[in-house]
Amino acid sequence: MANTAQPTTSNSAERRTALSARRLWPVFFAALLGVSIIYGVGFANSSTVHNAAHDTRHSFAFPCH
Repeated sequence: MANTAQPTTSNSAERRTALSARRLWPVFFAALLGVSIIYGVGFANSSTVHNAAHDTRHSFAFPCH
């Protein structure tokens, strides 16, 4: 009988490629979120950004003044 099994190198290479692709999705979405936050803050009115930071500090019970 002939051995019809595929070599393990191609299977392991395919697994590594699929695994690395799965690991890149969270990095991609985190980068997209970060860029959109920086872009949004960059075009926001400065008083809006200050008030949001101020309210966030108070919601964590951190006194800021």
